[in-house]
Amino acid sequence: MTPNPRTRVPVSAKDIRRLIVEVSWHAGVGHIGSALSVADITAAVYSAALDHVHPEDPLRDRFILSKGHAALALYAALHLRGWISSAELFTYCGEATRLGVHPEIGAPGIDFSTGSLGHGLSIGVGMALAARLAAESRRTFVLLSDAECNEGSVWEAVMFAAHHRLSNLIAIVDVNGQQALGQTRDVLDLSPLGAKWRESGWDAHDVDGHDATAMRHVISELATGQDRPHVIMARTISGKGVSFMEGRVDWHYLPLTREQYEVACRQLEEEGA
Repeated sequence: MTPNPRTRVPVSAKDIRRLIVEVSWHAGVGHIGSALSVADITAAVYSAALDHVHPEDPLRDRFILSKGHAALALYAALHLRGWISSAELFTYCGEATRLGVHPEIGAPGIDFSTGSLGHGLSIGVGMALAARLAAESRRTFVLLSDAECNEGSVWEAVMFAAHHRLSNLIAIVDVNGQQALGQTRDVLDLSPLGAKWRESGWDAHDVDGHDATAMRHVISELATGQDRPHVIMARTISGKGVSFMEGRVDWHYLPLTREQYEVACRQLEEEGA
């Protein structure tokens, strides 16, 4: 499919959630809760910051999904932008697909393979520094998870970005309070997380991660001409929009049964999630 942003429909969180449920059911693959968690964040980024970019434009703003297990949210957004066809979207995790359970280089709009947690921010730091050295105005957005901040490599990247004053770098942390094996406060408590980034030299913001309008406003107000990198603490709920998934750790992995799929589709339609 030739990417054609002009034919896209608006990137809405409701459409992203609907596609997450439909495609995951079709593939019989889990990681649903993590993808639903970031639907509003992804919608905000692709309907605001990346609204007019083309995936083959070398000067475009970049987006890195560091928490790669939420790839379905990204694939849904790329489809809504007109970069991935519906037919390809439903090849997710199938034979010879470009759309694996984690993002891989090859699909339009995906510049790096991610999913090995803790690496995405370091990649984003390199891209931001490269843009500065090339005197380019492009920005780099990195979406990572709160549990991913358990990784030491994240904090190396945090310190490097602050030291080099990479104001063209925007990190968004999906703060849903849980990870694969439990609650983040029980596995490794990093609270207050926003204060740690701020004390490391970042311009830190706190926002409701399910308020796409608020997210777009914060992003639009970021001053990339300042002397600090930016981080947005997006407070979210894992599995948002599907009642039996919300805040449940087991939906980090579980696939849907037919009954659960039908309930989830009905809730997303009726509640306008």
